[in-house]
Amino acid sequence: MERQVWQLLLWKDPARSALVLLSVLAGLGCLSRFSAVSVGAYGALGVLGVTLPRRLHRAALRVLRPPPHPAPREPPEAAVGLSPEEQQRWAQRLARHLSAATRTLTRLFLVHSVPESLKFAFFFYLLTYVGAVCNGLTLLGAGVICAFTFPVLYRHHQAQIDQYVTLVRSHLSHLRARIQAKLPSAKAKPQ
Repeated sequence: MERQVWQLLLWKDPARSALVLLSVLAGLGCLSRFSAVSVGAYGALGVLGVTLPRRLHRAALRVLRPPPHPAPREPPEAAVGLSPEEQQRWAQRLARHLSAATRTLTRLFLVHSVPESLKFAFFFYLLTYVGAVCNGLTLLGAGVICAFTFPVLYRHHQAQIDQYVTLVRSHLSHLRARIQAKLPSAKAKPQ
């Protein structure tokens, strides 16, 4: 599944990637205008509006044109869903991620580490300003566009991007070293 997502994001099959991108953006556009219940209902009606007439057409053709003897075998329908082994593997993966997220959030909200919790609080403080400027659907739409754009841009300009990233990392490490040198050491504190 991860491989298929990366193939979509890297535009290995441009027609499929474009279809997914436009579908997601159309869904987000509909969600910005209508409620999620309405969008879900209209989406389900749209799918049924395509599949139901096809199924009725096939049934009508079978009734009107009976197959000659012996009846040709219809191809078996493709299996829909996950096998029990795949279901168990995905459930275990989901449980691991949920458990890790719960432990992290508990640690951050119950202030097990003051610096980490302060960073977490600062992140939410910045998020209040982002929320005042735009809503979540706008951010989600921008995130979808970035997800389909940045991997391709990185692939085409990898050398330049890596050069700038290493430059920024070196500047940050020098800055961090200068800050560490100016801070009084923990050993020098009076007791």
